[in-house]
Amino acid sequence: MPDKSAAPARLRFGSRNAILLAAALVSLVAGYVLLSKGDTTLAPILLVTGYCVLFPLGLAL
Repeated sequence: MPDKSAAPARLRFGSRNAILLAAALVSLVAGYVLLSKGDTTLAPILLVTGYCVLFPLGLAL
């Protein structure tokens, strides 16, 4: 039988989450801008960093 007295879990997003998600957004936008200009070195690094590092950290921490 489930415990009805337990409060449901809530996600708590603080300033650290907002900063990491903003950094991910900046990284992604910069990566796509550089990619549209033909850059093949820095653009993929920024995109991978945004999608695989900053965005998950922004959600997890």
